[in-house]
Amino acid sequence: MSADAEQSPTSSPQPPTSSPQPPESSPQPPGISPPARALSLWRDRRFTRFWAGNTVSQFGDRITELALPLIAVSALGATANQVAWLTALIWAPNLLGIFLGAWVDQRPRKRRLMVLADVLRAAVLLSLPVAYVLGTVTLPQLYLVAVLAGAGEVLFNTAYPPFFVRLVPRMSYVDANSKISTSRSASYVAGPAIGGALIQALTAPVAIVVDALTFLVSAVLIGRIPVQEEAPTTGEAAPPLLRRAREGLAFVVRHPVLRASLGCATTVNFFTFVAGSGLVVLFATRGLGLSAGAIGLALGIGATGALLGAVCAPRVSRRIGIGRGILVGAVLFPAPIALAAVADGPLWLRAATLAGSEFLSGFGVMLFDINLNSLQAAVIPDHLRSRVAGAFGTVNYGVRPLGAVAGGALATLLGLRPTLLIAAAGGCLSLLWLLPSPIPRIRSLDGVDAGTFGAGEVPEERPVAG
Repeated sequence: MSADAEQSPTSSPQPPTSSPQPPESSPQPPGISPPARALSLWRDRRFTRFWAGNTVSQFGDRITELALPLIAVSALGATANQVAWLTALIWAPNLLGIFLGAWVDQRPRKRRLMVLADVLRAAVLLSLPVAYVLGTVTLPQLYLVAVLAGAGEVLFNTAYPPFFVRLVPRMSYVDANSKISTSRSASYVAGPAIGGALIQALTAPVAIVVDALTFLVSAVLIGRIPVQEEAPTTGEAAPPLLRRAREGLAFVVRHPVLRASLGCATTVNFFTFVAGSGLVVLFATRGLGLSAGAIGLALGIGATGALLGAVCAPRVSRRIGIGRGILVGAVLFPAPIALAAVADGPLWLRAATLAGSEFLSGFGVMLFDINLNSLQAAVIPDHLRSRVAGAFGTVNYGVRPLGAVAGGALATLLGLRPTLLIAAAGGCLSLLWLLPSPIPRIRSLDGVDAGTFGAGEVPEERPVAG
């Protein structure tokens, strides 16, 4: 919860503490991992396996993000509109995330589903180099690959939240999200260069083999992580899928923290997609007169801001509180777009202003995502995690294409600079969702659980066998 997404009153009592879990010795107690104080996550082999698999997969994704459109343009002569559809189809499966999340919540083996999602994405991607060797690559095949790979990502993301809380102790949620986000940010710094070199050396279809292999590595590592999950039960029939999906969305709407966080994340994502990377690049080229090299350098500096934000988020949240960290991130993510929009002066200053804007925005989005994801992990009931993740994905990711379309219309009517200013101002309005909510008063995760805010509860349902 980006995108793919992403927490406790100080007056709440401290939860009972327990000794840290040895990395792979005594079995994990049933349910959510208990608080742990001393054990570093780097010494927990279960977490490091997951982190390693996720990191490798993230770097592989950067290759495919370059390779897919390059195959469409260079090998198939795709138009700009066809490339835009390719991007849209990758996001399209998120619109069904609310139903997939309801289905996943009924499956007892979340780790198995995550492995299946990785294997599915590997198999789908491997079809492209095979077709390339046979000379049969077509645009419909690219579209199908985009849809199936996107569906695999949604499956992985909806199975991930219940797995995460059984993998990571509660008091390490922020630290774990920081480490995961740090590797993701690092992939955006170095990944495009690595991907570009591989594509140059191997061609785009062959380079995709590397991404497919990273998914297989992730599947092997995750499959070897010992996590105690709910045992499958049989007998009582599960409620209908539509009812479970509706219950997940209703729980989000009733819950004061989840309602505010969904409204905030949806608003900020809509307006940042109004600006979008495409309009920013277009403005940098036509409005600021920057070369492709200068733009690439500025965007690279922006990625280092996200990397620094991921590293610093736990320290910032300890100093000012998790809730205030979310507030700061919700403003610092979209506001710097205005800085880029008003850039002026000599060429070096225009380039530096764009780089500074990207750096601050990258820092802000990590501060926002890491703290918000950790808060959500603390307040969502275990049996609703996948349903809530699906509902979030459907709404939060569903508005992104709408924001991009709105940005194109505004740029046509008003021009690029006013559109960027609107995006910055509109994104900052996301703060209005947070201010009346309990979020600003939350300093840490101590004492926060699914019942802290009295949102009402959906009866727990036993997972069915499968």
